[in-house]
Amino acid sequence: MNTDKRHRFPSDIVSYAVWLYYRFNLSYRDIEDLLAERGIIVTRESIRLWCIKFGALYARRLKRNHRGYGDTFYIDEVFVKINGKRHYLWRAVDQDGEVVDVYLQAKRDGAAAKRFFRRLLRSHGGDPRKIVTDKLRSDGVAHLEMTPETIHGTKQYENNRAEQSHESTRVRERGMRKFKLVGQAQRFVNAHAAVSNLFNLGRHLVRAQHYRELRISAFTEWKRAVA
Repeated sequence: MNTDKRHRFPSDIVSYAVWLYYRFNLSYRDIEDLLAERGIIVTRESIRLWCIKFGALYARRLKRNHRGYGDTFYIDEVFVKINGKRHYLWRAVDQDGEVVDVYLQAKRDGAAAKRFFRRLLRSHGGDPRKIVTDKLRSDGVAHLEMTPETIHGTKQYENNRAEQSHESTRVRERGMRKFKLVGQAQRFVNAHAAVSNLFNLGRHLVRAQHYRELRISAFTEWKRAVA
């Protein structure tokens, strides 16, 4: 599919700029300079529009072709201020650190928890073996109503995996000087999670040669997603 139709720059430049933005903690200005160093003159506004349009497209393709998640989900929510109002970023990761879903909501009550659990079950295609949460009562309500057969863990520190997963989003949020709109924030976290999953290679867990092979596979999958 020709995704760069009616765009002045070829798809490899567009996809490279989008990859830089979601893979690293870079601003649009940073990417503008990196491309300029290679003789590619493009404005940061063009890069911003590319990231909005193609980031969402690439994220959908990557998620559709994802190899699958584990059988244990770690769920946590963290507050995010958007335009002066408090929202909650719900996140679920599996035992390998893969982001299963991430979703912004205005509340963290029982209805919000059930909405997020419903999204998770659609993403996973069924109930996981175990769900780990903190002691938020809303999560318990959603678990009893929607996944009663699933093991529910709430021990102290057991949910650290999900809590630590928020850090990368926090880093980007600070670099962007906070999110301005809910839609903008949701688009960003969706694309950021998809790219992070693809390049979540466990570098500290494998030998250098194995890591290089995994990285080649990740780049191959990325090229398929942006083609």
